Amino acid sequence: MCELNVFLLRGDERERIMDSVARILVEGDSVQLTGILGDQMTVEGSVKEVNFSRGEALILAN
Repeated sequence: MCELNVFLLRGDERERIMDSVARILVEGDSVQLTGILGDQMTVEGSVKEVNFSRGEALILAN
């Protein structure tokens, strides 16, 4: 199974906000992250990049 570490980008700043993400759901201006253990987080922003070879997703903050 592919799991991702998710980073939030604010300008030049890159903040790791969640590890072991199994699902990313985009609804309008928000991105819902669900971890492998069912933990959830919703952030305002848009998905900029998903890179499976590096195991990470980048979300651009609004």
